[in-house]
Formats: sequence, structure tokens, C-alpha cells
Amino acid sequence: MPAPFKPAISTLLDTDLYKFTMWQVMLHHNPEATGMTQFICRNTPQYPLADLAGEVREQLEHLCSLRFTEHDIGLLGTRAYIKKDFLEWLGIFRFQMKFLDITVNGDALNIVARGPLVHITAFEIFVLSIVNELYFRRLTTPAVMAEGRRRLAAKIEHLRSFMADPQHQRRHPYEFFDFGTRRRFSREWHDEVIATLAREVPQWFRGTSNVELAFKHGVAPIGTMAHEHMQKHQGLGNVQLRRSVRAALEEWVQEYRGDLGIALTDVITTDAFLRDFDLYYTKLFDGVRHDSGDPDAWAHKVLEHYKRLRIDARTKRLVFSNALTFDDSFRLYLNWGDAAQHGSGIGTWLSNDLGLTPLNIVMKLKQVNNQPVAKISDDPSKALGEDPVFLAYLKQVFDVTPR
Repeated sequence: MPAPFKPAISTLLDTDLYKFTMWQVMLHHNPEATGMTQFICRNTPQYPLADLAGEVREQLEHLCSLRFTEHDIGLLGTRAYIKKDFLEWLGIFRFQMKFLDITVNGDALNIVARGPLVHITAFEIFVLSIVNELYFRRLTTPAVMAEGRRRLAAKIEHLRSFMADPQHQRRHPYEFFDFGTRRRFSREWHDEVIATLAREVPQWFRGTSNVELAFKHGVAPIGTMAHEHMQKHQGLGNVQLRRSVRAALEEWVQEYRGDLGIALTDVITTDAFLRDFDLYYTKLFDGVRHDSGDPDAWAHKVLEHYKRLRIDARTKRLVFSNALTFDDSFRLYLNWGDAAQHGSGIGTWLSNDLGLTPLNIVMKLKQVNNQPVAKISDDPSKALGEDPVFLAYLKQVFDVTPR
């Protein structure tokens, strides 16, 4: 007898905050735009992801049956930056399977979302969470769960030990956040991790990107923008490619008027970003987020940029979020916690460290309005873009040195 169906997603709030913040911007500024996003697995799974295709389809059909409830909308409405018309739109929003294409190619699982950007954008985190959940269900044992709890307890003790040393204190407080929804071991384990951190170390654990779990455990929902927001402007016909970064920043400023003020720097490269991040934007944004390349080189570069613009970096925040562990986070805090406000977004190492190898999966924007879009990144291994002509043109337009 087959096992009874167990949903991986039970509420549409079980996603990252930045999906909602970028979603609202799309609805208000680019409601007519179309796009294509594609699922990508960057490492070799323990067994073929193609084996999960039928279950993934079943879970996504269940996702399409879910609705934003009045309770969901009420919780989102407690955030001042979420606007009434967007909440009303969510009340009538429905996911639709017709925008998804799920196939297999040998051992590979292919998932493509294609259609109105305001519809397909929200599939991303749900698709990734579902694939992870199904993949690790086949590998879960009592020993695996016991090892996860042992590791989580050890991390908490390591954090307490580090913070107990007076020599580890800096001008600005140490703060970390959970950014682990997309690659979590399971929804239940993610819930347990957030509950444990909120209970045991609330003085340093300042929130989670997961909206449902933030409200459930009384911590802040954390997040602003992802690469998708800036990539989108590469394909909009009313924006010159060279002005796409500035257009993305300006759109954000006009939408949020001072809220959600952390900008992502590495869509083209940080060097290219900083050329557009002039005095106007450095004053309007509260800080910037690192997501690829050497974090110390990045921090030095950003601080020098603030210095050239006569901005006191101590009033700004540096958010580090690239494959961090506590040791990585501690080192960065010691190096930069006097110079600027500090934040560490820690993902897979919190939400999927149970002794098994996590999946390195993403679902990234590939086209807007039938035009290619790309991410160059500060780390060539994280670059995305399949059209070599467009990539070459993008690098030429933004004066990016070939790597």
C-alpha cells in the first residue's frame, strides 16, 4: 500500500520574505512582464532527482490548491511596507500548474516555470523546498535526526563560548539570521531549528527569512531583495541595459520609501554595482549584502566606497550571506564589527546539517519578456546565463573584465 500523501507545503506563508517584497514591486511596476525560471542542481545527488518527478508534480498540484487565508493576509499586513492593494491581490491569487513544465532527462529533474512574472516568481522557494523535502525523506533515519540535534546543540554552545570572551566584542553587536528555507532538510526540521535558536540564543538570533516560522516563533521576518529583482531590469524594454542596476535601485526606493534598505551587490559584480551606487543611493540604503566572492575583499571595497563618498560606515550595515558557518561569521564579525553594523545570514549550515550532503539547488530567472537575463557574480562558479552573446554584451556594457 502506498504511503499516504504528506504535503511538504501547508501554508503559502512558508516561503522567504524577499519573495513577497519583490512580488509587490513586480505587481506595482511591471505587472505586464513575462519570464522564465529554471530549476538547477549544481552537485551530484545520492540518487537521481528524476526519481522524484511524480512526487514533485503531486506536491506542486497540492501547492496550487492552497490559498492565502485571511489569517495569512492579516499577518502580512502587520508589516508596514506591505501595501493594502497587494494584500487584496494576494487574496485572489492562485498558483496554476499550466505555468510549470516538469520533465526528466536521464537522471536529471527539469522544472521550468514560464508565464507572467507576477505569477511564476513565487514558485521558486516552494519548488526548492519541495524537492529537498522529498529527497531527504528517503534518507531520513532516527540516527540522522539524532545527529542533527547533536550538531545544533554543539553550534549553540560554540556561539555562547565565542560571545562569552570579552575580546570578541566589537563596537556593533553580533547578529545572525536564518536564510535556510530553500535548501532545508525538511519543514519539520526547519521549524525545530528556528524554535531552538529563538529559545536558546535570542540575544544573537535576530530572525528568519521564512515568513511562517518568523510569525510562529515571534522573531523578525528578514529579507529585502534577491538577484531576480536586478536581473528583471535587464529584460524590460523601457530600461537601457547600462541603467538596469540604477533602475532596480530606484524602483526599490520609490516602492519602499526607506524600508527594506539592504541592497544586493553582485548581480553584475560588486565593482560594477558600486559605480552606480552613488551618494544618492548610499544615503538612501541602510547597507549592502554580500553573496559571492571573497567576503573580506568585498567588505574592504564597500567601506572604501563609503569613505570616498564621506559616508560614516558605522551608520551602515554589512550583511554576509554566502555559505556561512558560525566560524566564518565570527571571523567576519571580528574583522568588520567595529567598522560597520554586522549581520550574518546563515542558510544551509543551519537548516540542513545532519550529516548528509545537502543538495545545491537553485531556481533562477533566465528570461524576461523573451529576452535573456544573466548574473555575472563575484564568483564565476555562481554565474548564470546561457546566452554567450548576451553575456559578452553585458560584460562590455558594464565594463566587466573577462575572467
